[in-house]
Amino acid sequence: MLSGVESAGYAEPTPIQERSIPIALDGHDLLGLAQTGTGKTAAFVLPILNHLLRNTRHTEKQKAIKALIIVPTRELADQVNQAIEDYGQYTEFNSITIYGGVNKNPQDDKLAIGTDIVVACPGRLLDHIRERSVDLSSVDILVIDEADTMCDMGFLPDVRRILEHLPKPRQTLFFAATMPPEIRELTSDILDRPKTIQIGIIAPAKTVSHALYPTTDKIKKRMIMHLLERTATGQVMIFTRTKRRARFLAEDLEKTGFRVAPLQGNMSQNKRQKAIDGFRKGKYDILVATDLASRGIDVTEVTHVINFDMPNTVDTYIHRIGRTGRAHNQGEAFTFCVHEDEALIRKVERVLGNRIERRKLDGFDYGGYTPTLSSPEETSSRNKASTSRSVGPNGGQEHSNRQGRFKRRRPNSPNGRGRSSIQGSDNNGIPRHASRSDSTSHDNTTGTSQPKPDALSHRRSNSKTFNHRGKSNSQGMRSRRNSTRGRTRH
Repeated sequence: MLSGVESAGYAEPTPIQERSIPIALDGHDLLGLAQTGTGKTAAFVLPILNHLLRNTRHTEKQKAIKALIIVPTRELADQVNQAIEDYGQYTEFNSITIYGGVNKNPQDDKLAIGTDIVVACPGRLLDHIRERSVDLSSVDILVIDEADTMCDMGFLPDVRRILEHLPKPRQTLFFAATMPPEIRELTSDILDRPKTIQIGIIAPAKTVSHALYPTTDKIKKRMIMHLLERTATGQVMIFTRTKRRARFLAEDLEKTGFRVAPLQGNMSQNKRQKAIDGFRKGKYDILVATDLASRGIDVTEVTHVINFDMPNTVDTYIHRIGRTGRAHNQGEAFTFCVHEDEALIRKVERVLGNRIERRKLDGFDYGGYTPTLSSPEETSSRNKASTSRSVGPNGGQEHSNRQGRFKRRRPNSPNGRGRSSIQGSDNNGIPRHASRSDSTSHDNTTGTSQPKPDALSHRRSNSKTFNHRGKSNSQGMRSRRNSTRGRTRH
């Protein structure tokens, strides 16, 4: 097994691996809390392989399933299975993936032959259980990975049904980045006197810097084109609110000459995997994704994450940002923010423990909109001071209390979300094919500040840990884009 680890090029464990692997090897149940990108996969794959090496019995049930790994997405299932193949390449153990969106018959055939490890998504695994094509009665080790994601995706009832078909006693390894109430309840039900490991659960890696770009939805598309043109990047992940926005934004970027692929739930599994593989191998410089891709996809060399749309929760923001700054690399997180995002931004800042820098995009035509570069708290303090200094209506000049703030909501939009009539095509915003819920319109604001430079020089570490994959890719996005002009895009 160690030969497999060495062949994969990994020399030293990450903190979650260093602390959790000994506990797992001792046979204890484990609750591992760590942010995305910290190396949780090796933290459970290596103990599983060690268990199989020590406990393989030459019986007629030798190929009975000994380990079950439950994950929320197909992409993560493939990633985990690849780690098993890498670390176990000098062993005789085998594994299979079970998930929906692909033909079920090959899975049935592999299960009939027998396997040591199953990596499965809950829905398709339940299908096999109902059809009695899978036997989980010999499982010694259960792993639930990205449990909070499964909670978000509504998989917890399915997980509980699967648990009914697993033997007791067993060893259970439970991994998550956050602990919402539903997850706490599940852990209390299924873990037996667990050891708890917590590694920086609530904040992104220190290697990630953050910046906010105040904007309106109408100019977002032009803005991201400008940003990509003028920022030295390697590989970029762009996150959108909806599948439709991901598809249209990817199409627009490709038309402009960028090497880009979409990644969203309406794509077939084959197309999704081609997009991920192409991104990993450098065929694409940009992956435009929904939150489907923000969890569990291991691409180490991502230099930038751009939130085209602000996510709905702090946890989702953290998971998105966890795509960059991995394996000791430096990363940048850019977020396009509109008026309605202010409350969530304050929550994110509390989690980070720092105010996120507001930036104005240098050289960009905002079309009459003036980005606010102060936080609401700073603006409020400045306004109070300004008001106290004002002379009043009969003497001197009063300072406007609206200076430097987002303009108020439109009277006809009670929720602050404009109802753009989106039918056709627009020169500034998202294509007009998008649904109304996908678009927001905002009024202009006033505010002044000096722009900050957007270019970033990335430092790379040569040290390799268990979660470090891929090759260095430091070429700037602008030069890459220019080099692709006139070529056939794939």
